[in-house]
Amino acid sequence: MEKKYSIGLLLAAVVCLATLSFAFHVEYKYDQERARIEAEEAKRKEEEQSVSTQGNAEKAECYYLLELNGYVAVYQNDKTTVFEYTNIRVSELPQELQSEIKSGKKIETTEKLYGFLENYSS
Repeated sequence: MEKKYSIGLLLAAVVCLATLSFAFHVEYKYDQERARIEAEEAKRKEEEQSVSTQGNAEKAECYYLLELNGYVAVYQNDKTTVFEYTNIRVSELPQELQSEIKSGKKIETTEKLYGFLENYSS
């Protein structure tokens, strides 16, 4: 009788071990699939963001030189927010540059802006 019980217990242990192994394998495959889907979604969102901004992107570094009370003022990209006031008189600049500033002279980068300001500051 003891042999029957030991064989039965051994068989029960093997069945439990097989069931646990199968459950672990299924959960592992599920986690892998979920990680793959999340990676694809993140990639898709990244592509959507880059696609949605194409054609509408503007340079963050863009400044306009305009006349303000007879002096050159530096405005941000929106042409309404003053970025910096200068002590450069518009009347002391060359005529061609005066007309550009009156219509709004565009300067692309901060480096070019400060280069211009250094050249024309007193």
